Amino acid sequence: MFGNSVPEMLWIKTIHILFVTAWMAGIFYLPRIFVHYVEGQQHNEDTRRLVVMADKLVRFTAVMAVLASIFGVWLWLGYGITGHWLTIKLVFVVILMAYHLQCYRYTLLLKRGAEFNNSFFFRLFNESILLILIPILILVVVKPV
Repeated sequence: MFGNSVPEMLWIKTIHILFVTAWMAGIFYLPRIFVHYVEGQQHNEDTRRLVVMADKLVRFTAVMAVLASIFGVWLWLGYGITGHWLTIKLVFVVILMAYHLQCYRYTLLLKRGAEFNNSFFFRLFNESILLILIPILILVVVKPV
């Protein structure tokens, strides 16, 4: 269906951006669920719904990550993009995947009823994703190297 022509590759790029956006939406929200879980536990609230939400969201974001990766590789092969910017971007994408894996690990701990120290850690964890995402955006748009 899709080949290497410019209009077809633009469709692939659009689909890739769609899946990346869905992935990032989930990755930004998961740590907020962890914050609410910890604070709910501290106030002896029922946090079961948060565990279900985290479990479903981490699975959804995993599907979005896989699809984003597939279409990203398709773009890479289709455009034959090379350069230092792409290599550095891919390093940040691997770090992003490791961040997602850590979210999955935290979700498993939630499912086991684990106790966490405080919500401040998860607030920092939530904001730290920007240290991964901003360089990716700069590398893709500006291509400084």
